[in-house]
Parts: sequence; C-alpha cells; structure tokens
Amino acid sequence: MTPKRRAAPNRLAVPSPGAGAILLRAAAAALWVLAAGAAQAAIDCELNGRRVNPSDGSTTVGKTGLMHCKDRATGELQREQQVQNGTFTGLVRFYEKGKPAREHTLNANGNIHGLAREFGPDGQVLREAIYDDGQERGLVRSFYPGGRLRRATFYPSTGTDRAFVEFTERGQMSALRCGETPMLAPVADDARLCGFTGGPSQVQLFDARGILRSRLSYLSGKRVRSQDFYDNGKPSMQDEIIGNQRIERQFSSEGVKRRETMWLLIERNAVRQREQEFSEKGSLVRDQRWTPAGEPVREDSYYLNGQPRSKSAYSGSGDARAVEITEFYETGQRAAHGRYLVAGRGRGRQMPVGKHQRFSEKGTLLAESSFDARGRVTRERSWDENGELERDDHVLEDGSKK
Repeated sequence: MTPKRRAAPNRLAVPSPGAGAILLRAAAAALWVLAAGAAQAAIDCELNGRRVNPSDGSTTVGKTGLMHCKDRATGELQREQQVQNGTFTGLVRFYEKGKPAREHTLNANGNIHGLAREFGPDGQVLREAIYDDGQERGLVRSFYPGGRLRRATFYPSTGTDRAFVEFTERGQMSALRCGETPMLAPVADDARLCGFTGGPSQVQLFDARGILRSRLSYLSGKRVRSQDFYDNGKPSMQDEIIGNQRIERQFSSEGVKRRETMWLLIERNAVRQREQEFSEKGSLVRDQRWTPAGEPVREDSYYLNGQPRSKSAYSGSGDARAVEITEFYETGQRAAHGRYLVAGRGRGRQMPVGKHQRFSEKGTLLAESSFDARGRVTRERSWDENGELERDDHVLEDGSKK
C-alpha cells in the first residue's frame, strides 16, 4: 500500500498513485499538466478575486477559498478547487467545454477521500466511487450515457477478494465474477447468481447484440460449469467441475467435439489426466493419459477410419522409465515396434534399446536393429518380402560394419 504523505501547504496536491483508478489517474494527469504549463491553452486561476498560480505556493500561502481556473482565450471554466489555509484540500471539479466532467475531494494527505464522480456531456453520471484515503471501497459503478448500469465492482475494506458484474447497453448481463461471499447487492443478486443460496446457479451472459455467449453455473461463489457459444449458437467450449475432476471440451463451429481434457484437482493445482483429440468429423485421432503425478501412461493415435496409427505404453519410474512404441498401417497391420528409455520428466529424451523391428503390410519382418544399453546400434538385419535374409551387419563401436 502506498505510504500516506501530507502535502506541503504551498504546493499543488496530487492524489496518491495508490488509488489506482481511471478517475484518479485522469485527475492527477490533468493537475500535472496545469501545474507544468504543458497544456496547449493558457490557464488563468483566481482565488477570492485575486490571481494565483497553482504551481507557485507563494500565491496561495495562508489563503482559504475556492480557486477558479479558466481558459485565457475562451474564458471557459476549466477547474475549481478548494484551498484551506494554503493547502489544496477539499473539493476538486474539472470542466470540459464549460460543463462538469469530474469531481472528487482531497483529504489532508492529498488523497481522494469520499465520493468521486465522472459526468457525460449532458450531465449524466458515468462513474461513481467511494474512496477511503486514496483506496476505492464498496461498490464502484459505471454507467452508459443513457443511464443503464455498465459495470459494478465491489472493493472490500480488507483483503483482495473482489466481485464484479457487467451489463450490455440493453441491460443484459455480459460478465460476472463472484467473490467469496455475496458482495454486489443491490445492483445484482449475487447471493443467487453465485450459488450461495438455492444450490448451483444458472447464469446467462450476452454480447452487445443480444446474442447468448455463455451459460455459467456457480456454487458457493466458485464456477462449476461454463459453456461458451459461437455466433450460430453452437457450443465452442464447455468446462465443468465434478468432484475433484475438471473436464474441458472444445468444439468446432459446426458443433463437433475436437478436444476433451480431464484434470485432477489437487488443492490449488490441476494435473492433466487424459486428453483426447478428434477429427473434423468427430472420430478419435489421439488419446493421451497421465498418472496423478503427471507422468505419461499411454499415448495412442488413430487413422480417420478408426484403425490405430501408433500406440505408446510407458512403464517404470525415475531412470528406469521406458516406453514401448508400436506403429500400424492403415489396415491395422503392425508396421514397426521398438522400446526406448526415457530421460527427464514427461516424455523426455528417448533412447532406443533392445530390438527395433519393421514389418511389411503382410506382416513379414523386413528389418531389425539391435541397440545396447547406451542406445548404440550393434546389429542390423534386413529381409525381402519373401522372408529371405538380405543383410546381416554387426556394427562396431567406431560405426564400421562387418
């Protein structure tokens, strides 16, 4: 939290950066521009009928009243600010084209305190917030020019938990974030929307055109199911929590499931357990599985006709982890087989060991390579389609053959 600092009585008070809100940044920037003389238009300020310079504390020292600042060329009012005994404390109001644009109150620390508001060109309130020594507290609201609520965010007095709700200009809900407890009343019934009462909730979110974008379900403030939609109404994504499992599904714009991932929820972590990929027509093309510790168990891939393309089976642990890989022709006939030691976590670097074989589509053995425990090939053999031996080479450590 930004340390509190008392503004010097003869200097322009700028709100603390700890407030962190758009209103605060805009106000601070406007004050800096006036004080530094960087504005394109010249500004004249007066206090109690006498000309003063906000950047020169000697012109305001010991004075109390409401300072008025106007554009020298047009005479339009730019700013009003209270001065108390030479310190800029109290009301601050900014104008655009002679109309109020923003207003807030500064405390003795130079921080925004109390009600702060922004206005549209017709005087309508666009944003309002309550500050406590530079920090937003409670419900902060922003509005559309027509008066409808655009967004409401609740800032608690302690902790960092926040909740917010957003609406379209039509008045339909477009976004929701639940807190650990209901926080958004009276602008939204988040006790019901967030599933604190009456069991799991059912929430619908819309875009600016009125098209349904998401269906959500919350229980005790936590999202347990969500579903997003394409423009055509087809689902694009589903995400749900069942017990200690989370399942995520992704779909094409035609409504075909393309991916499904299952996660194991352990305290604050999620460990992937299974992931399936599907073709544009919905057939399974890849299936991967992991242990609760996140180590691979199986990885299978498939042709579009449903026949297996490859199968990988993992075994062992630590330095003894290994994977056996079998590849297939589209007919289902085995094409190749081999075993690898796996170095490192996950799939890691694979080192061939033992015999690795390749077969014809008729199932005839065509080639065989033998590897030692260091992954070095020691023997290579090959056969023709009729099973006749064509080559049998012993491979020496220097790579030569005999």
